[in-house]
Amino acid sequence: MTETQAGIWGVGYAVPDRILTNQDLEQMVETSDEWIRSRTGIEERRIADSDTAASDLALAAAKKALVAAGVDASELDMIVVATISPDMAFPATACLVQDGLGAKQAAAFDLSAGCSGFVYGLDVGASLVKGGRSRVLVIGVDVLSRITDYTDRSTCVLFGDGAAAAVMGPVAAGHGVIASELGSDGSGGYHLYLPAGGSRLPASHETVTAKQHYLRMAGNDVFKFAVRIMSDSTKRVLEKAGMHHEDIRWFIPHQANVRIIKASAAKLGIDDEHLYINVNRYGNTSAASIGLALAELDEAGRLHDGDYLLMVGFGAGLTWGSMVLRWGRGEV
Repeated sequence: MTETQAGIWGVGYAVPDRILTNQDLEQMVETSDEWIRSRTGIEERRIADSDTAASDLALAAAKKALVAAGVDASELDMIVVATISPDMAFPATACLVQDGLGAKQAAAFDLSAGCSGFVYGLDVGASLVKGGRSRVLVIGVDVLSRITDYTDRSTCVLFGDGAAAAVMGPVAAGHGVIASELGSDGSGGYHLYLPAGGSRLPASHETVTAKQHYLRMAGNDVFKFAVRIMSDSTKRVLEKAGMHHEDIRWFIPHQANVRIIKASAAKLGIDDEHLYINVNRYGNTSAASIGLALAELDEAGRLHDGDYLLMVGFGAGLTWGSMVLRWGRGEV
């Protein structure tokens, strides 16, 4: 019996209206537009208002992806939400989205893989489709502004809020997910983490005073890890797919930092013509990052049936993930 091939039927994204520019940050911390641009490539980022949570952005992106896919929410079998900034510890943000969509037939759960979350979600979604769930909604969403210390100039310039969604289902042989490569290295977990709010350090007067409910990052360690793992994982997934980087139409990396993206692309021999970058406009949106870039490419009409895409990311955990996907459904 021929194995079901899983691919993406439609994508969508959502970002808040509010824009936080580098000039705005100059009024908040000791930094400058030139410093931020030269080190990160970021010019502005989107910030959710006080009434907007992860599920709200996820729901907006999901509705767009369902329209693009031609799928009604009632047809969904599963909803997977990748996030490190859920509305609350439980219930899962995916369950809140399920209710908001009216997707009464869908099971739902969250996964936590940091900025690698969208690729992890697509990998899980592909496995679910191959296992018989014909319509799976994968969402990457983060509202990192809620866990960012805006007095810490080393982190507050980096992050923004956003969501991206993909509806996955069966596609023709030769289309969809061709190969994927996931990994983790928990020994580096404390290079990027949120100290308090869990069972080890539950919320208390002391944790709030010590600002332990804001993310912390060892920037140099994460930078070195990112440059190495993005190129290594890309090479491994291309080998699994039996392909070379010249076969790839679009290289879609996690949008964390232009220097990381450019350094990784240079190691792989990927030129700017095949490299998509939007970190300058959104900052690092974590689990939404890769999906947001994918959805923008689709919205702009720059994805064509048969295009080979390579998505690669890294994130808290430390985690990483890469995937080769052939765009379109083909003739199912």
